[in-house]
Amino acid sequence: MKYPKIPLAQSIIEIFRAKGIQHIVISPGSRNAPLTIGFVNNPNFTCYSIADERCAAFFALGIAQQINKPVAVVCTSGSALLNFYPAFAEAFYSEIPLIVLSADRPKSKIDIGDGQTIRQENVFANHSLFNANLNEFPSDENDLLINEALNTAFAKCGPVHINAPFEEPLYETVEELSVKPKIVSEEIVSNQIEDISSFAHDWSQSKKKLVLIGGLNPNEIEQKYLDILGNDASVVVMTEVTSNVHHSNYVTNIDTIITPFTEEDFLEFQPDILLTFGGMIVSKRIKVFLRKYQPKQHWHIDKLRAYDTYGCLTKHFEVSPNEFFESFFLKTTSVESDYQEKLLGIREIRSIKHLEYLHKIPFTDLKAFDIILPKLQSNSQLQISNSSPIRYAQLISINPTIEVFCNRGTSGIDGSTSTAIGAASASQKPTVLIAGDIGFLYDSNGLWNNYIPKNFKIILMNNGGGGIFRILPGHDESPVFNTFFETSHCLTAEHLAKMYGFEYLTASNETTLEKGLELMFAQDEKPVLLEVFTPTLENDKVLLQYFRELV
Repeated sequence: MKYPKIPLAQSIIEIFRAKGIQHIVISPGSRNAPLTIGFVNNPNFTCYSIADERCAAFFALGIAQQINKPVAVVCTSGSALLNFYPAFAEAFYSEIPLIVLSADRPKSKIDIGDGQTIRQENVFANHSLFNANLNEFPSDENDLLINEALNTAFAKCGPVHINAPFEEPLYETVEELSVKPKIVSEEIVSNQIEDISSFAHDWSQSKKKLVLIGGLNPNEIEQKYLDILGNDASVVVMTEVTSNVHHSNYVTNIDTIITPFTEEDFLEFQPDILLTFGGMIVSKRIKVFLRKYQPKQHWHIDKLRAYDTYGCLTKHFEVSPNEFFESFFLKTTSVESDYQEKLLGIREIRSIKHLEYLHKIPFTDLKAFDIILPKLQSNSQLQISNSSPIRYAQLISINPTIEVFCNRGTSGIDGSTSTAIGAASASQKPTVLIAGDIGFLYDSNGLWNNYIPKNFKIILMNNGGGGIFRILPGHDESPVFNTFFETSHCLTAEHLAKMYGFEYLTASNETTLEKGLELMFAQDEKPVLLEVFTPTLENDKVLLQYFRELV
C-alpha cells in the first residue's frame, strides 16, 4: 500500500482508520497532499473530491446527518480553512459529528510573510468541542490529541478541529509505515436517570401539559412512548415538519393553530408543564407565545445540552428521550382533562378553513406548496432549505413515510444544496430538495461535484428575490427594500441545470406544476431541476391573508 512519507500524516491516517472514520471529503490543495495521498490510497476510506471548501463541509455535514457518525473534511492551509466555518457552526448547533482536518505551514512560517498562511490554530474556538493543535513531528502527545478529538466527535456529537503542520516535500510516498501510533479507546459515559418521582407526581397532577418536539432523526423515539403522549387527554403534543414523529392526535401545524389566537385563547392554552426534546424549533410564533405565557415548569430532555429558549427552563434531564420515558411513564398516572380535546377541536376548525382558503387563492408560493408536498413520493427523503421554504412546509401536511431534514442549527441559507446532495449520496433514498431562489443561487457551487445521485431532484421556488422579507415587519415597496433586503433579481437556473447535467423543467401555474411534478418523478436516469415561478408581489399578501381567514 502507498503511504505518505511524512510520519505525522501516517499517524493521523492510522488513527482515523482505527477509529472507524470512513468518509473523507477532500478539497484540493498542496499543503494537504500528504493527507490526500494517504486517505485516497487506503481502501478503508471512501473519499470525495469537492473543490469549494464551503460546499465540501456542508456535503460532509449531509453525510454525517444520515449515518450519525463522524465525517472528516480535509483542506489545505490558508483561507481555505475559514470556508469550513458555516458548516462547522451548523454542526455545533445541530449536534452533528464533523471533523475538520486542516493542513498548515510549520509554526516557524506563520506571520513572517510566507504565502498561504493564516493563524489556523483554534480558529473555530467558539464552536469547537475540541481543538487538536499538532506539532510537526510525530509524538505520543500528537497521538493523544488526535484520539481525543475523534473520541469527542463520537461522544459529544459535534464538530472538532485537528490542525496538522507539514513541511515540504509534501508528495513523497513510501510502501511501509514508519510509525505505530497510540490508539486510545473512547471512554463510554452513561448518564444514569435520577430519581424522577417528584417530576412524575407533578406530571400526574397537571391537567395542562404541552410537549413541544423539535428536529429529530427518523425513528429516534420509540413509537410506544409517542403513543402514550398522543393518547393522554391532558397532553397536547406539537411537532414540526423536521420532528419526524407521528400520531393522529399530534398538532403538526403550529403556526396555523396559534397565529389567530386571542388573549383569552393564549391564557387558556398556557401550559402548567412544558416538556421539550429534539433540536431547534422553527416556529417563531410558539417561541413568542411561550416567552410571554410561560409555564410553571419547563423540562428539557437531551443527553448533551439544554437551551433556555423560553426563559423558564427549570430542569434538564441529561439522558436520551427513550431512557427518560422508559422510567418516567412507570411512575405517572392519568388525570382527567379537556386540554387536548379543546386543541384538537381548534385543529379541526383550522383544517376546514385551511382547505377553503387554499381552494380559492391564485397561484402563489402557498398554492405551489399545497400542490407539491402531497405529491412527494412515499418512503423518500425531503431536504428543505431555510427562509421561506421551511416555513411554508410547516403549514401543509406531509406523508409520514417521508423523512424530513433542514439545517436549523444556525438557520442559514448558505449550504442547503450541498447538505442535501451529501445526504442523498449517503442515504441512497430518492431525495427532493425544496429550495428558495436566493439560497439556491448562493449555494450553486453545491452542484459542482461528481456525487449527485440520478434520483436526486430539486424543486426551486423562484419568486424573484428574498420573499421572506415581505412578510416581516418593516416591509415597504422601495428601492432600498428591493435592492438590499429582498435582493430582487431576474435570474433563472436554466443554464446552471444544463451545465451540471440536470434535466430542466419549469412551471408557472397549477397546470404546468402538476405536469412538471409528473415528469420529474418519472425521470430516474438523471437528476432533475423543476423551477417554479411565482408572483413576487402576491405571495406575501396571500400568506398574510391566510392567517386572517383561519377563524
